[in-house]
Amino acid sequence: MIPTGRKKRRFVQDKFVSVSKKYDLLNGLLSCYIDHYWRWRTARELDEFKEGPILDICAGTLPLSLEIVRQAARPVAAVDFCYEMLHYGTSRIKGKEAEYISPICGDGENLPLSDQRFHGITVAFGVRNLSRVEQGLREMLRVLLPGGKLLILEFSRPKNPLISPIYRLYLHKFLPFMAGIISGDREAYHYLAESIQGFYEPEVLAEMMRDLGFREVKYRPMTMGIVTLYTGRK
Repeated sequence: MIPTGRKKRRFVQDKFVSVSKKYDLLNGLLSCYIDHYWRWRTARELDEFKEGPILDICAGTLPLSLEIVRQAARPVAAVDFCYEMLHYGTSRIKGKEAEYISPICGDGENLPLSDQRFHGITVAFGVRNLSRVEQGLREMLRVLLPGGKLLILEFSRPKNPLISPIYRLYLHKFLPFMAGIISGDREAYHYLAESIQGFYEPEVLAEMMRDLGFREVKYRPMTMGIVTLYTGRK
C-alpha cells in the first residue's frame, strides 16, 4: 500500500536515506546501465539553452545534473528534499563540474526559488514520488522562464502484450529481491514497484501538464515503454 500525503513524503525521504550510498549502483545494475542513455537523451533536449541556468528537481545523488554539465558547461541548481542523497552525490563531484552544480535541500512542491528564473527544468524519476503531483508541476511552471522547457523522465509500463507480463514479473519479484539484498532495504524497492504500477498513464500526465498551462506538451516512450520522456514549454 503506497502511503499518501505527508506520510508518503516522510516514507519516501526515509527510504532514500537508507539506500543513498547504493542508489546509483542499483540504478545501473537493475537497468543494465541503460539509465545512462536515458539521462543522456534527456539532457540533449536542453541543447538550445547552452548557458542555462537549469533546475534539476528530485536531483538525488546528482547523476542527471552531472550529465547536463558534461554536455554543456552551464549552471545547474540541484534540488532534493533528502539531504543525505545530495550530500553523497556532492561528495563525489570532481574537478570543474563542482563549479557549475549548486545543491539545494528543498521541497519540489514548494521550491525555495524565485519566479521565472530557469531556462530549463529536469526531473528524472521523481515526479512519481511527489505527494501532490499537480502542486509540483505548478511550482515548475512558476520558476520557469517564458519559452523555457520542462523535461520529465519517468518510469512507465510497457504496453506490448509480450513484454508487459515479463516486465511485471521483473518489477514485482526480481527487482525487490535483488535490490533488497544489495541495499539492505527491500521495502524501498517494493515501494518502487508499487509506485510505478500505480502511476499515471503517459497520456494522463501529459494532459495534466496541458491543463496547468504548459504548451507544446509531448511524450515519447523509450526502451519498449519502460520509461517515458515528457516535454513541455511555458
